[in-house]
Amino acid sequence: MSDYAVVNPATGETLATYPTLGDDEVEKKIAVADAAFRTWRQTPVAERAELVRRAAGLHRERREELAEIIVREMGKTTEAALGEVDFAADITEFYADNAETITADQPLDILGDGTAVVRKAPIGVLLGIMPWNFPYYQVARFAAPNLVLGNTILLKHAPQCPESSAAIERIYADAGFPEGAYVNLYATNDQAATVIADPRVQGVSVTGSERAGAAVAELAGRHLKKVALELGGSDPFIVLSTPDLDATVSAAVEARLDNNGQSCNAPKRFIVADELYEPFLEKFTAAMTAAKVGDPFADDTVLGPLSSLTAAKRLEQQVDRAVAQGARLVAGGTRDGAFYAPTVLTDVTPEMDVYREELFGPAGVVYRVAGEDEAVRLANDTAFGLGSYVFTTDPAQAERLADAIEAGMVYVNCVLADSPELPFGGVKRSGTSREMGLLAADEFVNKKLVRTAG
Repeated sequence: MSDYAVVNPATGETLATYPTLGDDEVEKKIAVADAAFRTWRQTPVAERAELVRRAAGLHRERREELAEIIVREMGKTTEAALGEVDFAADITEFYADNAETITADQPLDILGDGTAVVRKAPIGVLLGIMPWNFPYYQVARFAAPNLVLGNTILLKHAPQCPESSAAIERIYADAGFPEGAYVNLYATNDQAATVIADPRVQGVSVTGSERAGAAVAELAGRHLKKVALELGGSDPFIVLSTPDLDATVSAAVEARLDNNGQSCNAPKRFIVADELYEPFLEKFTAAMTAAKVGDPFADDTVLGPLSSLTAAKRLEQQVDRAVAQGARLVAGGTRDGAFYAPTVLTDVTPEMDVYREELFGPAGVVYRVAGEDEAVRLANDTAFGLGSYVFTTDPAQAERLADAIEAGMVYVNCVLADSPELPFGGVKRSGTSREMGLLAADEFVNKKLVRTAG
């Protein structure tokens, strides 16, 4: 069986390995989660919310320890790791604060006599399949709302996140959750398939690649299970006008290099109006290449390694292929182990593979457009539809683009503006669901009609 392992991407050193569960152990964990659901669903909402609030507090108390774990596991810089822990705590606390709102009856206006309400009820055991790029944040936005609702959680994390996934399970145990409310699974993909097929499991949430999402959705559909998907993105960053080009470029670079360039909703395609293209490209390239690459534990490091040697090689192959197909390499394009230099490409055309691919690392493509209409066409000419960014000084233009862009999220004149109360998700091949905000509580819930005669 394959091991879950901590491999420091900065050095390539394997720091620890953890064996996967036996099939009998997986069965026992499903059983304990199912048994916990029978009582957890009956626990008063206020009590469930209080335990979720304690879990948020433990994230804050243990932030340094938690951050160190994910710097080792996936190469995130210390500052970014601490920020992720804090955000996970904020998300978790948001659902504790809003427990009564997300579980309250919703009265309906009816045509006849009597009353009708929609009553939210939990549906049971849920499986979460989570990625390595945000080990705490991704889990928080799935687990917290569903625990408040009264569902119980089985969590299969990425194989390179064994210690962060165990740390999360400890948090929920130490917060006082009953055994089985939140269960960590060191499971293989085959075992995950068995979990999805199990009749005691009522739904599955996946954050990951298109390939992983399609495989899980197919399996879930075969067993008539609800599935929520949050997949990849190739978000456009449209610049049509700006009062401060330096600030706009700074925002573009900050968003592109966030999490070492490994964020599904990071801008990856920079679509710039003709009159701003040359100065934007010059400043963007200078700022990208000025970012300090190095030890993710060092305070002055801006860009650490990619999550693994495999990830770095994959990005290298994409960039090399783009150049071979005729793209212009303005800067970067070099790899040192799992470290990949900040990279800028131009002259990309629809005939090239990179035009349709997601670049998951510190690389971006800059496009020149004649104006608003061409910018929208280019922004929408992708199979993805997660986030998007619009920079303009014209409020009416911003509204037009917000309506025209095919994406689940549009950020106008801002980046990195995610917040617990704001829903997160996409359309097209970027996914089918919403996480965070109040909408997250609608994914795995029985919206039960209760109609009472007059």
